[in-house]
Amino acid sequence: MSKRVSVVTLGCARNDVDSDELAGRLKSDGWILTEDTDGADAVLVNTCGFVESAKKDSIDTILELSDGTKPVVAVGCLAQRYGRDLARELPEAAAVLGFDTYDRIGTSLDQIVAGESIESHEPGDRRKLLPITPVDRQDSTVATPGHEGHRVRLGIGPTESLKIASGCDRRCTFCAIPSFRGSFVSRRPSDVLEEARWLIDEGVRELLLVSENSTSYGKDLGDLRLLETMLGELGALHPEVRVRPSYLQPAEMRPDLVSIIADSPGVAAYFDMSFQHASPTVLRRMKRFGGSEDFLRLVTQIRQTNAEAGIRTNVIVGFPGETDEEFQELLDFISEAELDAVGVFGYSDEDGTAALELESKIPDDVIAARVEETVALVDIVSEGRAAARVGTTVDVLIEEVDEDQGVVLGRAEHQGPEDGGVTVSIADFGARAQVGKIIRAEVRSNEGVDLFAKLLSDEQIGATN
Repeated sequence: MSKRVSVVTLGCARNDVDSDELAGRLKSDGWILTEDTDGADAVLVNTCGFVESAKKDSIDTILELSDGTKPVVAVGCLAQRYGRDLARELPEAAAVLGFDTYDRIGTSLDQIVAGESIESHEPGDRRKLLPITPVDRQDSTVATPGHEGHRVRLGIGPTESLKIASGCDRRCTFCAIPSFRGSFVSRRPSDVLEEARWLIDEGVRELLLVSENSTSYGKDLGDLRLLETMLGELGALHPEVRVRPSYLQPAEMRPDLVSIIADSPGVAAYFDMSFQHASPTVLRRMKRFGGSEDFLRLVTQIRQTNAEAGIRTNVIVGFPGETDEEFQELLDFISEAELDAVGVFGYSDEDGTAALELESKIPDDVIAARVEETVALVDIVSEGRAAARVGTTVDVLIEEVDEDQGVVLGRAEHQGPEDGGVTVSIADFGARAQVGKIIRAEVRSNEGVDLFAKLLSDEQIGATN
């Protein structure tokens, strides 16, 4: 029997890690990995189940790939969240498998390709599978995707995600993720460091640390400051590798953590913080903490430590009960904080969330108008922040050398994977342009959040140090 499998990944960077782990398990079981979905004997779709648009993309992908020539199997968050219900509504999927099947994914796929029927899992609240007390969770045998380390890199390039934890103990009223991802569990530092060394050996030069809540890292290992320690250890692994933390909770930020991220060798001065809103009253309805005053103090603390640090966030507009005054407070915060990047999302009802039962829902046309207004403001603010970097020097990770266009493309330390990029003329390099290298350049201009820079000579770099 031919055993060629294509793994299609949708959703966030955490899913990228899970797909790599699935690919590693499949390869160990004799499956040949291929990017050619048409030529594959089976396709595994690692779905996203976060919001309605992501669910639709996942279902559309399964339908598109289900051409009758091969089985298409759904795994990932949508499969975990809906299980048998999804299988009933989507007969085009040959199977809908949950996280608990990942350790035998190769065998399951063998059975499916052979024409056997695999029972889809029964969906349920995954938080109930782990002890309530965090320190009791490490001995659990509950499957935690992305923690096993059986990875085969499906992606290419010098940047790779590295999972440090899974799940979340927060009860944000708009979010269903904890119900299908489960309670918070940290990976042991030794496992994280081992995988980081392997990725570096594979040519990775930027490690993107991912989880549902990175600032909680270590609480189930008995050390609430373990992230600070591990960032230092990761940053010291290789002189030409930088570590980029993500998914930070503002309410859990600590002065030492701010200092380590903002001003440590090998750690990108980059703060991916989940503000979600700025009005204290909206945030309370979201079951979150803080408000514009608290957040502005945190932004000030970061920039006093490192004025060039990048700060990005996501916000939700149109949350149930959001008044004109509360919405204006969010706009005022965005203007005053001058963040480098802001993702703007309009509220939508999600199955299994507490916000579903909240009254005073905002009409769709009002939400759409508020999204449009917020995006327009974000564009102005983020472009202004980028323009302020003209004349400064930035360390750029080269991600692509485009010979045809005569440019080198990469990202500066303050730019995450979705926060814009830096373009440098290939003529500046001669024969030195190489993907994965971190070079220093002077910003000459900007277009939106994207920067255009000139490579500095060794003599110029010495003068800036």
